[in-house]
Amino acid sequence: MRKSILSFMLLLCLGFGGSVSAQSPMTDQQVLEYAMEGLKAGKDQRVIASELARRGVTRAQAERVKKLYEQKIQSQSEDGEILSGAERAENRIRTQIQEASPFTFELDSLQRDSLQRDSLNRENRIFGRNIFNSRNLTFEPSINLATPPNYRLGPGDEVIIDIWGASQNTIREQISPDGTINIPELGPINLNGMTVAKAESYLKEALSKIYADQSNQIRVTLGNGRTIQVNVMGEVVQPGTYALSGFSTVFHALYRAGGMSDIGSLRNVQLVRNGKKIATVDVYQFILKGQTHDDIRLQEGDVIIVPAYEALVKVSGNVKRPMRYELKKDETLSTLLKYAGGFSSDAYTKALRIVRQNGQEYQVKTVENPDFSVFTLQDGDVITADAILDRFENKLEVRGAVTRPGIYELSGRLNTVRELVTKADGLLDEAFTGRAVLYRERPNKTREVLQIDIQALMAGSIPDVPLQKNDVLYVPSIHDLQDLGDVEIFGEVALPGTYPYADNMTLEDLVIGAGGLKESASVVRVDVSRRIKDPKGTTTGRETGEMFSFGLKDGFVVDGQPGFVLQPYDQVFVRRSPAYQAQQNVSISGEVLYGGTYSLTHKNERISELLNKAGGPTEYAYVKGSKLIRRANPEEKARMRDIVEMMRKELGAGALDSMGLKVENTYTVGIDLEAALKNPGGANDIVLREGDSIAVPEYVSTVKISGAVMMDNTVAYTPGKSVKYYLSQAGGYSQNAKKSKKFIVYMNGQIAEVKGSGKKQIEPGCEIIVPTKQRKPNAFNNIIGYASSFASLATMFATLTNLIKN
Repeated sequence: MRKSILSFMLLLCLGFGGSVSAQSPMTDQQVLEYAMEGLKAGKDQRVIASELARRGVTRAQAERVKKLYEQKIQSQSEDGEILSGAERAENRIRTQIQEASPFTFELDSLQRDSLQRDSLNRENRIFGRNIFNSRNLTFEPSINLATPPNYRLGPGDEVIIDIWGASQNTIREQISPDGTINIPELGPINLNGMTVAKAESYLKEALSKIYADQSNQIRVTLGNGRTIQVNVMGEVVQPGTYALSGFSTVFHALYRAGGMSDIGSLRNVQLVRNGKKIATVDVYQFILKGQTHDDIRLQEGDVIIVPAYEALVKVSGNVKRPMRYELKKDETLSTLLKYAGGFSSDAYTKALRIVRQNGQEYQVKTVENPDFSVFTLQDGDVITADAILDRFENKLEVRGAVTRPGIYELSGRLNTVRELVTKADGLLDEAFTGRAVLYRERPNKTREVLQIDIQALMAGSIPDVPLQKNDVLYVPSIHDLQDLGDVEIFGEVALPGTYPYADNMTLEDLVIGAGGLKESASVVRVDVSRRIKDPKGTTTGRETGEMFSFGLKDGFVVDGQPGFVLQPYDQVFVRRSPAYQAQQNVSISGEVLYGGTYSLTHKNERISELLNKAGGPTEYAYVKGSKLIRRANPEEKARMRDIVEMMRKELGAGALDSMGLKVENTYTVGIDLEAALKNPGGANDIVLREGDSIAVPEYVSTVKISGAVMMDNTVAYTPGKSVKYYLSQAGGYSQNAKKSKKFIVYMNGQIAEVKGSGKKQIEPGCEIIVPTKQRKPNAFNNIIGYASSFASLATMFATLTNLIKN
């Protein structure tokens, strides 16, 4: 609804183009109410805007109303409830406290906003009001329970009279509108208003005239209960008259009426019977104590009245159940704390802060703990329980080279540096005992540093140092004072990476630690890079590093300085042997004698050589239609992604995504295998690379026509026929055909633009494609030109040209 109002106000402002000098007869508040009522009634926003314009609402007034609504929703909490003035004042106080506190936790902004929204939503709910909105708590009476002895009979109830002993009989009678049942031989008997227990006693006496034998027993029970009508009035969601079971109680009637409205009371529900108030129901007694004596059973004609609440207060902060609570007159802070579940574990319990409105301005009251039981609350009060301070009164901490670093208690038995080190199980062997550092917090929260000779102190040759709260003792390690950087190894080893430096670590040690050399490693060239270190230098030098080269055999240095000791931050590079070559495989399939996978035996091996390895083509092969499928390397994939991204910008992400275009792992290379076999080593005899796959097809005697034609078709290949002939077999051009740009895609992946009649260009198995006219021909042609050097993308773009419609 809120979004609808704002969008409507924007429409209203835009709808009044010119300035109107006439004064509107409607006030700003009336315009806002008119718009909200119209939207609730389901009117279109433009209809409401035109109606308001006819009533004299100007553009300036519409803008004022828009600001009025924005100010109104800003004063509301996240769940839509309007914050009271006291609540806004309390929020200002809380913000000022948080900004001034040196112990405020720094939260991520999104996390902080989320926590604040959750807290507001919880605090702005009214305690107890939701029990009448729950589907799982209807208070509906059970029909399977025994009839209560105090149930009062009335018209519509079915009475069952069981007689056993010397006589056997069962009488079932419904109480008539005049309150009687008719028993044969006795006539009408009035039971209206009697309890079941009293009716049983009365009927025993009346029936004794018929069943005089003393051994006869008589029992009265209720069969089908009657339906009663009660009225639920006042501050409920749906006031009205309700037909309920005769066993229904006040709570069930309130549930049927939808519960209390925004101002309805939970503490002062009144039950009126025959014009007199017979009970006041307090829902809190049921929620908090489980007391049901107030949940009175209803009778015909009862009236339930829910008045407005007397006082509604809000509890926020560090209580177990921060919410709004309804209070009765003169209820105190102690009672409210019981309703809120008491203080949470981190609450400051000595005082509570209260923001109150006195009719003129806001007041802040601080109520001490002894006064909780006598301080009465008023409607609109906002009570806040603050948290305890985020600090310790007796914390000590020890860090660094001790056996058990951590936090300890400042106490009568632990209050000196020696006692703290002893409590931490003493110093580690690597502790630097020449100087420890004690960080101390002064009373004004500033810090100071005290230097301690920890060795002399522990030996007792200098006085022990007393500790104060929040002292932090740091005992450094000798390793902390040395820069022992890691060493790194790269290249042809099993586990390249970073390794911790150790004294006397040699090149051989690092190679062994890295899992040894791979079979591809060069044993004649292993380089070590070392940084220049001169702590006493005063000028910059020309050299930026040192380089050492070694030869290895079985992991040991055989060429270079033997037993070469590494230093921190050294980097070792194990080169790949230039003579090492892993197998590179290609495949050939289709109409060849020995299809399958073959290894390349030398560099620059060509497709004619592969065909010779496969025994050559069979007599059924269509060599000219052979196709080469190549695996894309990372550089080619990057180019494809760049081109597709350019297309996305030009055509739009939606158009490109709808076509399902993506970067593939393989692409087609246009080849002329027939020319390559005739002239091995020539320009058409392409050099192969790993992953290439050649497919030699059978002869195909058809030609396919597609694109901007009347109907896609595949027809038989006829030598000497022109492109026009084949297009006629597809019904000719369609209306949006780009006739001058038609092209031919051959079986081998090559593409050619149609020139002239195209008689000499048509080959068996080819496809004639007629593109459609483009919306952005220039931009698209730029992309096509960019991709023309890449055969597979050229094919993709050609197909794309056929697919994109005007």
